[in-house]
Amino acid sequence: MNINANIPATQNEYWGFWGTMNNHAKAAWPLAMRTIAAATDQTLESVRTFLDSRHGRHFADNVNDQLFAGSSLEQAIHATTQTWMGWTIGKLASRDYGIPRGLPYLTGFVIHCEITDLELAA
Repeated sequence: MNINANIPATQNEYWGFWGTMNNHAKAAWPLAMRTIAAATDQTLESVRTFLDSRHGRHFADNVNDQLFAGSSLEQAIHATTQTWMGWTIGKLASRDYGIPRGLPYLTGFVIHCEITDLELAA
């Protein structure tokens, strides 16, 4: 049985989270998908949209910083998730992206990416 069977595949292998994680991408993808979905209480499809975006690339940059500091891949993803959940949407991000002020940063951008993706599909 494939434990990653329910994890949506990236739709952006050259950019976003997957492209930024390079050699770690295959192992990091399911860990990041599950960790972010659990932290934000959002769907795996929404998380995929986030990770495939430029915001996912920035998330991967932070994961790579943790790896460089000596964390394991799982520790790096958890630490980055906790950091992003600890930040809140401020005045500027609220104005620029329409995300409610005070929302956890990670939750806000996962939802923002899903809404943007739905608007583009319409």
